[in-house]
Amino acid sequence: MPVYEFRCATCHAVFDERRPMADADAPAACPQGHVGANRLLPLFSTTGSASPPSGGMCGAPVAGGCGSGCACC
Repeated sequence: MPVYEFRCATCHAVFDERRPMADADAPAACPQGHVGANRLLPLFSTTGSASPPSGGMCGAPVAGGCGSGCACC
């Protein structure tokens, strides 16, 4: 079961709740008992570096191009 993060509209407390996906947008009460907490959008980040595809951005070899007129060829 997924965990969703909420912020109370009254006291601004941020808290997590484990609930089924079908109830993801259902109203939540904060730990202090206030009603009307809003679900926060999940944020994530990654670290590291990614290497570009070999060839052009479309993956086609740069010398021949992909033939579709994309900006990478």
